[in-house]
Amino acid sequence: MTTSDPRPDNLPGISTKNSGLFYGWKLVAISAFLLTLMSLTVFQGLGTFVVALQDKFGWSRTAISGAFSLARVQGSIIGPFEGILIDRVGIRKMVLIGYSIMGAGFIMLSQVDSIWQFYLAFSVASIGAGVSGWLAMITLVNNWFIRKRTFAMAIAMSGIHFGGFLVPLLAFGIESKGFEYTTLVIGIFLLAIVVPSAKVIRNKPEDVGLLPDGSESVLTENNTQLVSSGPEAEAETDFTLREALGTPAFWLLVLVQLSSSVSTVSLATHLVPKLTDIGMSLGNSAIVVLTSTVIAIPAQLVVGYLADRIPKPPMIFLMLTLQATSLVVIALAGSVTTAYVFAVMYGIAFGGRMPLTTAIRGDYFGRKAFATITGLSQVPNNIFTILAPLFAGYMFDRTGSYVIPFFTFAAMAYAGAVIVLFVHKPEHH
Repeated sequence: MTTSDPRPDNLPGISTKNSGLFYGWKLVAISAFLLTLMSLTVFQGLGTFVVALQDKFGWSRTAISGAFSLARVQGSIIGPFEGILIDRVGIRKMVLIGYSIMGAGFIMLSQVDSIWQFYLAFSVASIGAGVSGWLAMITLVNNWFIRKRTFAMAIAMSGIHFGGFLVPLLAFGIESKGFEYTTLVIGIFLLAIVVPSAKVIRNKPEDVGLLPDGSESVLTENNTQLVSSGPEAEAETDFTLREALGTPAFWLLVLVQLSSSVSTVSLATHLVPKLTDIGMSLGNSAIVVLTSTVIAIPAQLVVGYLADRIPKPPMIFLMLTLQATSLVVIALAGSVTTAYVFAVMYGIAFGGRMPLTTAIRGDYFGRKAFATITGLSQVPNNIFTILAPLFAGYMFDRTGSYVIPFFTFAAMAYAGAVIVLFVHKPEHH
């Protein structure tokens, strides 16, 4: 196949010429926007929900955390199917469906008055986020970029941090207008933006007669191998799911991802409560989250840029080591100063790690089955992260401290840092 294939020039809103801004960068911007919304509502903002619901209904942190753990159960069950659907149905349709479901879930959240209603509503919102959130967006970027894959993913994933940037706004809304009003507004907004956002999405550059990275080079196909000519020539091998499962790299990357994700999920739920426990207000606690976000964004972009030029495993080692150390710091934190030290360290580590551990799968396994491979790789991760927020909440309720869970998560991250040094790019047979 070459670029002489007919180009569908009649697609609205898309220039199929490689002059000007490559359309892939516009899709990176859309991905960042949608991930911002997902992050704020079902990830970074969870701590504000914990405090608001505890104050409003008197529910324990363990009980509230159970809803977030249930979302991980859902992710474990439907995660592989999400990846298959993304590869087969297409990202555009998944975004349309997923964000509509998420919007409906938040409208339901605005009406809850019992713990089972909260579990149901948050489950609906989480299903929507799972269908159209992180996996769909990184697959979109992975499809449109090869040489600049990590940097493009870093820009798109900055949306996750921008979600943290907006946490103070979410906290202000809850404090001034109440939980019900704030979640209702979120739900209506999600429904309002879903159609315009999905309308501009195209699954891969070949659909509109373009090549990854905006290349003008000749594209040839030899079985599963994709080759671009020119001074920055790249050879990319596409693995099937079965082939990927047969490689040590797949399973080692699963362990590396798990080692860092358990703390990330738990901190999203318990960081703000931890900070209020040491005497910080809800608003000031949100500013600590904001500080971490401000640090994470440039760190992520710098690491993403470098990772397209130097090997990824040593960089992942550095990020995981820093993340683990930051967890030790927050576990022992008893002052505002220590909280901000944690925010800086964790911001660099979290920001730098995310594009690395994602893009490396695209580098190792290609584009064709990326969503399927990545979705299945998340199953063990989700299974272990189901219990992490519950474990943290339970240990707090029993001991009045987060030291034990945070130290546990730190030990796992240190282990992941060592494991990643043994990850090597698999050979395709």
